[in-house]
Amino acid sequence: MAGFTLTDTAFMMCPHGGVVSAIPSSRVRAGGGTVLTATDTFTIAGCPFHLPTPVPTPSPCMQIVWLLTDIQSKANGVPTLSQSSVGLCFSALGLPQGPVIVASTQASLSTR
Repeated sequence: MAGFTLTDTAFMMCPHGGVVSAIPSSRVRAGGGTVLTATDTFTIAGCPFHLPTPVPTPSPCMQIVWLLTDIQSKANGVPTLSQSSVGLCFSALGLPQGPVIVASTQASLSTR
């Protein structure tokens, strides 16, 4: 993977428009924010997704699992994340609901 490093100032969304918040575990700083890693805590707020059952059932995206991370860059021994990393959003029931959208990130540090 390659691209600009994700920090806690990056703007990310679930595929349905919910806003992603990150709680970084490292103290590594870049581009005005704290570098994010694959094991950080990511939550999603405001996802409007409903399962299209006979009676629509709320199934908002709640968390992210990162499937592809940076290979050559680590913070505190954990792979970092960049704009080309691949994360999957999950509902509270553990249902996969689509990929994370990285809308913006810092532009001063690039990782691989």
